[in-house]
Amino acid sequence: MDATYSEHPAMFKNNPLGFLLAILLIPVGIGIIILLVWYLKCKSTLLELSGSELVVERGLLSKDRTELALSSIRTVNVYQSFFNRIFGVGKIAIYTAGDEAEIEVAGLPDPHRLRELIKAQQAA
Repeated sequence: MDATYSEHPAMFKNNPLGFLLAILLIPVGIGIIILLVWYLKCKSTLLELSGSELVVERGLLSKDRTELALSSIRTVNVYQSFFNRIFGVGKIAIYTAGDEAEIEVAGLPDPHRLRELIKAQQAA
């Protein structure tokens, strides 16, 4: 599977204030737990554009895998807050049919690159 885009959500870049708060809570002991759970949550999600499919995998022990054919994608929505734009991350929502997003992942590095890759694959 030759991926042109394969990313896990970012920790620090997605929520820098939450990251700093967790660092400050390390002496209390809860900061380590927050960072560990957050890290595992980020590493258990993978969004990958491969060939003519967009795949999102979630989970560590049990897996949930959603595959979408690029030809069925109708809309790609990228949302970036002010801090997201500064750090180059964002939330991406992929729509096929209907009003509910088929795939939604927050904290992805360079979400506009993924949107452009999807549009380029659809045009080819």
